[in-house]
Amino acid sequence: MSRAVRLALLFALTVAAFALSLAAGKQWLPWGAWTGHDPRWAIIVELRVPRAVLGALLGGALGLSGAVLQGYVRNPLADPTVIGVSSCAALGAVASIVLGLGGAGLGQFGWAMAGAGGAMALLALLTARGESPVGFVLAGTVLASLAGALTAFLISIAPNPYAVAEAIDWLMGALTDRGTDDVLLAAPFIAGGALLLLTTGRALDALALGEDAARSLGVSLTRLRWTIVLGTGLAVGAGVAVTGVVGFVGLVVPHLLRPIFGARPSALLVPSALGGAALTLVADSLCRLAPGAGEVRLGVVMALIGAPFFLGLLFREGTRQWR
Repeated sequence: MSRAVRLALLFALTVAAFALSLAAGKQWLPWGAWTGHDPRWAIIVELRVPRAVLGALLGGALGLSGAVLQGYVRNPLADPTVIGVSSCAALGAVASIVLGLGGAGLGQFGWAMAGAGGAMALLALLTARGESPVGFVLAGTVLASLAGALTAFLISIAPNPYAVAEAIDWLMGALTDRGTDDVLLAAPFIAGGALLLLTTGRALDALALGEDAARSLGVSLTRLRWTIVLGTGLAVGAGVAVTGVVGFVGLVVPHLLRPIFGARPSALLVPSALGGAALTLVADSLCRLAPGAGEVRLGVVMALIGAPFFLGLLFREGTRQWR
């Protein structure tokens, strides 16, 4: 089966997941409701279409950035959280909720993007003199740990219990009650970041041969690092700013698709974006189909899917090392 056919099948799977997201819920909407003559059409247009579009954008950004980061650090366990952008964006959003900064001009989205921008600036400062992906990962780990600690500190000193509940609920990540305004806020940043990340394919292929080989092929490791930082910061930061923290998509999707599309980094970029969108849409549909009156949070569902996958991956890698 050719690559084009496999890519077309993955695209069809993503379209099917999008259609499932439009139809699934506590109230299933049959195909007959997908016309302007049915009053339930308003539910699709006003509620489910924006939610599905945002889910596809978020999943695509997470899947793509995961594939790029795994190719850059040459580590199959890397994902977008490794550089701390998600954690810093979450810190900005929680600060706006807990400290009541939402009405101070920027709004929650603006504060979350400010947190992601701060992460990009700090990464640039911490890795300015080096080109090694190892230093990049260490700097990101430090940022993620610091942002997580500051987020917990803000929640612990919050004077308003309702703000604490809202912050914790937001940190779980969800597409619930997201509308057209949220899509319009996040889409330009996610699209811009994704376009930057898609340009890294050739450089990542060269880097797979080693840093010295990449330099000999004319790859600027500094430029590549800046492109990845900026692209991930825009795409993942905007997604987190709107939906909250959703993990494991960037870790799981490249691993699922690598046996199908090959291990070459550039060959995984577009499939990972499509696969990330499909996985996020299916997971969000499961959130709405869970028993009970309310919805399970998307971040919780992805953790339930991703954590066993991650443990299995660790077990497999450990078994290989002992052989």
